Amino acid sequence: MSEKDNSSVRVFLFGKRYDVPAGLTIMAAMEYSGYRLVRGCGCRNGFCGACATIYRVHGDRELRACLACQKTVEDGMYVATLPFFPLVKEIYDMEQVRPADQVMMSLYPEIYKCVGCNACTKACSQELRVMQYIAYAQRGEYERCAEESFDCVMCGICSARCPAGISHPQVAMLARRLTGKYIRPRSQHLKDRVDALLRGAFDAEMDAMMNLPLEEIKTLYNGREIEK
Repeated sequence: MSEKDNSSVRVFLFGKRYDVPAGLTIMAAMEYSGYRLVRGCGCRNGFCGACATIYRVHGDRELRACLACQKTVEDGMYVATLPFFPLVKEIYDMEQVRPADQVMMSLYPEIYKCVGCNACTKACSQELRVMQYIAYAQRGEYERCAEESFDCVMCGICSARCPAGISHPQVAMLARRLTGKYIRPRSQHLKDRVDALLRGAFDAEMDAMMNLPLEEIKTLYNGREIEK
């Protein structure tokens, strides 16, 4: 194989070498190299947070983790994606659990084994203060935990780095569910809109939208008004 030029980088995907354009994300580099990402990843008709990837750069012994849709390829990068990071997902009934202190002790007692190493925060691809929202969960401050963890995409990288075996994303999900169901006031305008949907108030508009040509739908979507 010829030497790479200055506009490309050498990467190793699943042990095989490829020269790819500099500036690509790992995900784009995989597609450039011929891999078809047809399921799993959120931006490829799957779930956001599903592209958790481990990599190492030549000359650096540390094994790092990232989301393939965010990390830009580096020269000499060795890449392997994982199907998922294993998380403990407890089963519970939201009609039965309540936002009391003992709910976390009952479902996720491992959060009280946190050693304060902050490895979870350092590993987070979203730059969330993961250890901080676990501390809120420990103290029963579920609304603050929900706010702090709101942008979590549940990739599980934080849990892979945790020596205490905490399933941070699942703890955060429980806190957000408790907050939405029991702590925050009910949103009347949301209830009104759901009732309108159930009555079929927007069926005609939806039918008209579904019958539009794809390019026209794309134009409407790209030109939509976005609230700030």
